[in-house]
Amino acid sequence: MNDDIFCEKLELYKDTVFRIAYSYLKNISDAEDVCQDVFLKFYTYEKSFADNGEEKAWLIRITINKCKDMLKSSWKNTRTDLDECRLTYSMNEAQQELLETVMSIPEKYRIIIHLYYYEQYPIKDIAQITGRKISTVQTQLQRARKLIEKKLKEEEEYEQKFIHSDI
Repeated sequence: MNDDIFCEKLELYKDTVFRIAYSYLKNISDAEDVCQDVFLKFYTYEKSFADNGEEKAWLIRITINKCKDMLKSSWKNTRTDLDECRLTYSMNEAQQELLETVMSIPEKYRIIIHLYYYEQYPIKDIAQITGRKISTVQTQLQRARKLIEKKLKEEEEYEQKFIHSDI
């Protein structure tokens, strides 16, 4: 792959790869490391893809695998993270609250939510990318929605209680 084509592909996919890595790892630095590894592998990959959809799916699969590898590594499990800034650069308060809620649900649901809502993949494609059955993806998407809704309602009830106790 020549450098110009790689730069185009990098611009096209960098946000997707980063967001998926961040949703898995919950750490900006680790997500950036995974992005670097993914794009290095992409740059050195010898085979061509049939279309952009296949290429993007391959990148997502590699990203997920690299994240899983990082989560299993002994280095990741023995270090201590510094407090990190949230990704608030272009989010209003409601978007930030939703992001925090999504990031608080289990990983198996987070990736489904991310691929479905942020990357706009259909359930069939999510099943293929994640290696799960379509029915499993549907169930996990439904459970994730319920978890998010429950957490947001609990937060809203807490805020209402807090606001009314101050009056």
